Amino acid sequence: MIPNFEVSKSWMDRGLWFSFQEFEINGIPDWHANPFKKGVRAVDDTAWHKISDFNDKVGDIKTVWEASRFDWVLAMAQRIASGDENELDRLNNWLQDWIIKNPPYMGVNWKCGQEASIRVMHLAMATVILEQSDTPSEFLKRFIFIHLQRIKPTTSYAIAQCNNHATSEAAALYIGGIMMGGKKGVKFSHLGKKMLESQVKRLVSTDGSFSQYSINYHRVMLDTLSMVEVWRQKVRAQKFSETFYKRAQAASFWLFNMINIKNGEGPNIGANDGARLLPLTNTKYRDFRPTVQLAYNLFFNQRAIEEIGPWDDSLKWLKISASTIPTVKASSFNADKGGFSVLRKREAMVLLKYPMFKFRPSHADALHVDLWINGFNFLRDGGTYSYNTDIKWLNYFSGIESHNTIQFDGVEQMPKISRFLFGDWLKTSKIKSIKEADGRFSFGAGYVNNAKASHFRSISLSEHNLLVVDEIDGFKSKAELRWRLPPGDWHIKKLSHSIVLSSQYYKGFSLSVEGSEPFVRKEIVDGWQSLHYLEKTKVSVMEIEVSNACSITTNVEWLN
Repeated sequence: MIPNFEVSKSWMDRGLWFSFQEFEINGIPDWHANPFKKGVRAVDDTAWHKISDFNDKVGDIKTVWEASRFDWVLAMAQRIASGDENELDRLNNWLQDWIIKNPPYMGVNWKCGQEASIRVMHLAMATVILEQSDTPSEFLKRFIFIHLQRIKPTTSYAIAQCNNHATSEAAALYIGGIMMGGKKGVKFSHLGKKMLESQVKRLVSTDGSFSQYSINYHRVMLDTLSMVEVWRQKVRAQKFSETFYKRAQAASFWLFNMINIKNGEGPNIGANDGARLLPLTNTKYRDFRPTVQLAYNLFFNQRAIEEIGPWDDSLKWLKISASTIPTVKASSFNADKGGFSVLRKREAMVLLKYPMFKFRPSHADALHVDLWINGFNFLRDGGTYSYNTDIKWLNYFSGIESHNTIQFDGVEQMPKISRFLFGDWLKTSKIKSIKEADGRFSFGAGYVNNAKASHFRSISLSEHNLLVVDEIDGFKSKAELRWRLPPGDWHIKKLSHSIVLSSQYYKGFSLSVEGSEPFVRKEIVDGWQSLHYLEKTKVSVMEIEVSNACSITTNVEWLN
């Protein structure tokens, strides 16, 4: 039966790296090439454990790994299921070439257990699309076995990372073990199930917060749980524990309440490596609706998005019955275990990120504010850009300059110990819970750093207005407030203790800042944002500097 819904357009004549960067495909890809650096290839004849993650000649190793995540397997399976008989030969040719060019455990594509796990999950979902989940071929079983033999020995490393490596690898062991069958398969699947149960309980909080404090890595984790549940249902395996499903529900609820239903986008907070594990729809990379729609159907038997649209296509491809029960609308909520507070009023949404770190933070974003109006991001986060780039860009995107908060004495909120590790983690010292009064929602949080500088930020949201009050003290010489704005012709009207900011491109939107002490500096500077991995574009940043303890009030107004 040929589907009567949209078929994937990816990996036909163009490969899609990080769900955004396009490269022309002339036949089977070079599995060891960095397409961002012409002629540059990673090693393909060295045991995986002897290969470094960071090689200046090769560049970002993720650019090499991307084609070997097997996104194209899903795209080709969709086209086969849609009646394209030639695509089956193409799929088999690519798989056979990959096997020849990537002998077991040799070369860069065997370097990471999570990368191997993603291949396993994608192959399993392809069998679901092609209605072969009950009868995988002997060739596929053998291929899966080789992958599980690579994943199992390094699961302790994955668990130690306290991130989606553990959930991905557990999921692959569970799914792949069932696919293999036999005594060896049962052992793998039991290990995967046990590991997944423990890691979901450990890494996903009761309020849905995930250990990585990241919108996109939250999607990676949630898509992983959804693929596991899809597979479990297809093979009619025993259910997971009640705790597993409660945490899956909480994680679904968390992501649903973080995004804008109009376009599916959400704050660009936390680390973001361009991953999109289940690209079954032709929606954009930053559209999270397919993920929440699938998760709500699987874990709540509800529709996250009531309207029918392309976000439903994942359900159709995976043969999941779509619920007709709508869920409640997204509203203001607080996920305190992860340090997230979201206020909503009609078409406006504001996020305050505050430091509640049980696991290592990846960005210095304490008291960052994100503002969305009618699905448009007015006050925005900088993103991530790349994990392997010049130290200038590594520090900028993970550091305080890339966030809407206050910097004390020109130093970072937390000292950088290594590429992915901060020291002296900040701790929230004061919280004012969400309240509603006189048509406004309000929330507040603050911290005191190790140098005794203090920052308490209160936010208050109404239908057409956001008030942010920053109370700062204890710093030595200066404090700098940054508001990161969309690109535009921004103009400042300067007064002694206040400024007003406006742009002809954003009619009806204005931002004014007033301080209890005079401003030492007030100017618009160039900043950067990264909405997709390995992509950066300029934005406007308003910087305000003070030299004394004071209160600073920012008033943002708009017309709907």
